[in-house]
Amino acid sequence: MTDTKDGNLEPEQTAGPNVNPAPDGTAEGAGVEDLEQRLRDAEASAAANLDGWQRTQAEFQNYRKRMERDSESTYAAMKAGIIAEILPILDDLDLALRNRPADSGPWVSGVELIHRKLGSILESHGVRRIEAEGLPFDPSLHEAISHEDVEGVESGHVIAVTQNGYLIGERVIRPARVRVAK
Repeated sequence: MTDTKDGNLEPEQTAGPNVNPAPDGTAEGAGVEDLEQRLRDAEASAAANLDGWQRTQAEFQNYRKRMERDSESTYAAMKAGIIAEILPILDDLDLALRNRPADSGPWVSGVELIHRKLGSILESHGVRRIEAEGLPFDPSLHEAISHEDVEGVESGHVIAVTQNGYLIGERVIRPARVRVAK
């Protein structure tokens, strides 16, 4: 604003961003071009922000899935570790039942009951015995403790199991210890 001779103020004439465009492309048209450029910049910034947000969302989803897998893997490893510590008890019960005396008393019924209960508990947790006898030797499931010449048994097949092996799902908790034919 400028002072006039009579003391009244008059508005100054300036070209700014709120100026209507002039058809001849003078300074008034430059304000529109500036606004259009600012709009393009804002749209590019919004697209970049959207892209960044989408990438962050995808990364978070992948992180969450990885954490769930890791948690499940840790749980399975802990479960397998605890079951591996219980398996010697099952082995001892198997051995006791195989070598029970002929004149066994009522205590044998108790041992059989304990054996069945422990077996059913392990089975309910997905534990199953590795079948080995008479099957081809599989190093991922069996641990060979001896190789023997045996007539009538094909080479590379399991002759006998000396200690049962167990799986939980497809994971080997303990391999079966076996004798293998040469």
